[in-house]
Amino acid sequence: MPSTVLGLPLHPLVVHAVVVIVPLAALLLAASAVSPRFRRWALWATPVVAVLGLVLVPVATSSGEDLEHSIQPTPALEAHTELGDTLLPFMIVLTVLAVALFVLERRRTIPVSDGPGAARVGAPSDTRSGLDSPVLVRAVAVLALVASLATMVQVVRIGHSGANAVWKGTGQSASSTSDK
Repeated sequence: MPSTVLGLPLHPLVVHAVVVIVPLAALLLAASAVSPRFRRWALWATPVVAVLGLVLVPVATSSGEDLEHSIQPTPALEAHTELGDTLLPFMIVLTVLAVALFVLERRRTIPVSDGPGAARVGAPSDTRSGLDSPVLVRAVAVLALVASLATMVQVVRIGHSGANAVWKGTGQSASSTSDK
């Protein structure tokens, strides 16, 4: 993987995609968990965005490690690197739950038959299986809410540590000289 794009480090470019896609996936999943109507509306978007976030996280981590080897190490950078390595498990859980809600919703809304009395796509089917139980859907929804919140918190923690690693102290010299 290249470490630069047009002379710019790849890591900040990929991180900006992660900072948009991962929280979007978490918000879509949380909204899908809370609202069956939203779940049906965002049926395909939620797992697709979650998978995209899942793919981008290792790219961001790998590009960050490449960048780390080319700059002066600091304690703030070490802290950011360690936190950055923790996002992948959060995204794996988030993606699994997004796919689980997708599957449960698809199983709930599939047509019963092709005959004149068939349920239309998007309407609840008349048949229930163990995978269609409301208790299972609610359990997955609760887990999805917890995973969404945890992922959002982790993204904020990682982003904050990255901002500290890059920007802490850069603006102080200019402001402290102007105060004198």
